[in-house]
Amino acid sequence: MLSATTGTQALCQSLVAAVDHAVVNNGTCLMAFYEESPPDILHHSMDPGTARHYLDRYLAGPYLLDPLYQLAIRTRKATACRFRDAIPDRFRSSEYYRQYYERTHLRDEMDFLVPAGPKAKLVLVVGRFHRRFSKNELRRMESIEAIIFSTMAQIWEAERGMSQANSRDGRLHRRLAQCLADFGAATLTRRERQIAQLLLRGHSAKSVARELRIAPGTVMVHKRNLFAKLSITSQYELFSLFINELSNT
Repeated sequence: MLSATTGTQALCQSLVAAVDHAVVNNGTCLMAFYEESPPDILHHSMDPGTARHYLDRYLAGPYLLDPLYQLAIRTRKATACRFRDAIPDRFRSSEYYRQYYERTHLRDEMDFLVPAGPKAKLVLVVGRFHRRFSKNELRRMESIEAIIFSTMAQIWEAERGMSQANSRDGRLHRRLAQCLADFGAATLTRRERQIAQLLLRGHSAKSVARELRIAPGTVMVHKRNLFAKLSITSQYELFSLFINELSNT
């Protein structure tokens, strides 16, 4: 985990102040996502206990199942989105949600995404624990998007050297990503592994069918087969198997 250098602390504090002025929130987190290495935490305004639970555990591997990580990697232009509007249709029924995201106690989340290079994306998370953002609050955040995007870009420029330090962690990310890609490789077919990965990320059978452009009924057949091959009966057991493999990586 990286922290902003002294030279960028003022920029980070200005970013947090702009968000705080626009909406009441329970914490912000500025992250850098990479295609070939684990995320970096550039700055956050959370208390130490929350940061330990939300960030340290996240960097240990669960980020690979995070819809925000997947969205950021695909992002090609600066954009803002509400997390609840960007997640797979069965995300809240997924074991990633139950075992990790739900325990962060986030009730609502607004995310600002900025491309920072061909293989790096910056993401600012604005979280709320006790109630959802109102339409007026969402409009206020929308009104300062340009300021947020510009400040995020300035922070990246000031911290550009950190990408070189991050490259040392590339092998860890590759091992974690390969663990997900190869999950069940000893017993599952390629299609069954694809479906298992999407199920782990919170997709329903219909959503998996859309992603893979196959019939929902075909997905259900593959799901039954992969559950049988792995000797499991639920997505909780699927998640547990994956976490066990991840822990051994």
